[in-house]
Amino acid sequence: MRFWRVGRRHRARLRRHRRQIAAGLGIGLVGYASSFAVVLAGLRAVGATTAQATSGLLVLCTAVGAATLLLTHRHRIPITIAWSTPGAAVLAGSGAVHAGWPAAVGAFMAVGMLVGLTGLWPRLGALITAIPASIAQAMLAGVVLQICLAPLHGLAAHPAEDLPILIAWLVLIRAAPRWAVPGAFAVSLLVAGTLAVGHGGLAGPVLPHPVLTAPRVSVSALIGLALPLYVVTMAAQNVPGVAIMSSHGYTIPWRDAMATTGIGSILCAVLGGHAINLAAITASVPASAEAHPDPARRWPAAIAFGVTYLCLAAVTTALTTLLGDAPADMVGTVAALGLLSTLGSSLGAATTDATQRTAAAITFVVAASGMTIAGVAAPTWALVAGLSVRVALRPRVRPATE
Repeated sequence: MRFWRVGRRHRARLRRHRRQIAAGLGIGLVGYASSFAVVLAGLRAVGATTAQATSGLLVLCTAVGAATLLLTHRHRIPITIAWSTPGAAVLAGSGAVHAGWPAAVGAFMAVGMLVGLTGLWPRLGALITAIPASIAQAMLAGVVLQICLAPLHGLAAHPAEDLPILIAWLVLIRAAPRWAVPGAFAVSLLVAGTLAVGHGGLAGPVLPHPVLTAPRVSVSALIGLALPLYVVTMAAQNVPGVAIMSSHGYTIPWRDAMATTGIGSILCAVLGGHAINLAAITASVPASAEAHPDPARRWPAAIAFGVTYLCLAAVTTALTTLLGDAPADMVGTVAALGLLSTLGSSLGAATTDATQRTAAAITFVVAASGMTIAGVAAPTWALVAGLSVRVALRPRVRPATE
């Protein structure tokens, strides 16, 4: 009888929070499906095997869910955490690390330490915000461009597999824009499932299987990978995330959020995850009136978001195994579709200020080149080139004449 009363109270609570749960569940599924392939592509690009990349995605899902639940429950505001999608794009643009996958893991750990230090030492965060937005966004646009070309290569190489994905995206971008990329992702799973059946079933693990990697310290990886990953994570995720929450009337507990995501990123690193951070775009739904008219009652939407990611962690290995039977170009197509909006917004932000366009253009070109010099990848050289051109073109201040 007591069990029945407890169950009845839980059902009543779920009915009261039905709107918040729907908002958190929906944006959780959209966020996962929109960037799932981007993370896989980024981890594989820096040297992870399929098992290691799957492990990274698994632990990122778990960390996103756990950190969201922890911060939201502690502060009773809808704080949502996400993996760094722009950071994953930087990984894809950087390419294989000279010292191998363990060095990439070491770079991931360094990023987590820097994020945690940012919460304790405000001047470090001030250094990131001092980087002109046009330069940071141009660098992001350059590395994203390489991924966004994947649908063209995939369509040429595997038209039968890629065309249904592109058609689904085109139809949904008109009818239901928020669900366009998740819809394309769902079609890719159907195509991959068809291919798997033709090959005799899944050829890999289905249950979660974390893979531990011992980190290695590499100067070239710290400069060429950790630095741009940290800059992009802060400039494209954490800082906008605070601004978005502020626009809805919430004050992010900065020190606690940076400490939680920094420690979470360090723990994720040894299992293959690159970084977690404050959500930016996805933060707007749980924090808005879409979740609940009363701002004080929106935090259950973030709880639903966190639970959704913990549930998705349980099926991530099966999904990556399923997609493992599909052509690599097909997975790249889904990743590209998920980054089109990022490419558009980054290009727009990079060229807004007419006085900074030359420096932004140089940054974009260098980042898009994919070059590696002295073991340092293109994103870092793009920052160096863009900032150097900006300083060189800065107007001289003429001394006042008497």
